[in-house]
Amino acid sequence: MLTAADGNRAIADFFPGKLGVELVEIGPEEARGRLTVDRRHLHPGGYVHGGVWVAFADTVAAWGTIANLDSPSDFTTVELKTNVFAAATVGDELFATATPLHRGRSTQVWEVRIAKGGRPAAFFTCTQMVIGPPAG
Repeated sequence: MLTAADGNRAIADFFPGKLGVELVEIGPEEARGRLTVDRRHLHPGGYVHGGVWVAFADTVAAWGTIANLDSPSDFTTVELKTNVFAAATVGDELFATATPLHRGRSTQVWEVRIAKGGRPAAFFTCTQMVIGPPAG
């Protein structure tokens, strides 16, 4: 069974780990993550950059996707959309919860709700294309 500790080890030296994404729970029905905002996440105006919201949500959705893949399949994000409706700045904690809307053989669709202080802050949806093993 895939755990959040497994996921955190896997992302540690890659973009999501360097961004500060922390996986809290990974499962086929839900994946959750946390991001504590610091200066590297901000645009020059002092608030979280749009790309950070997207990267955070996409990472959490990715681990939900992984929990639903048949080995040795892989996946890639082929479409995403994000709405941000709250500002965040240094010291804020963001919490993301990803749930599947569709888990098919060739695609998965995930929604991610990001909260700050217990209130909705952003909404994200993505489509993941499942990639089977290479033809032998």
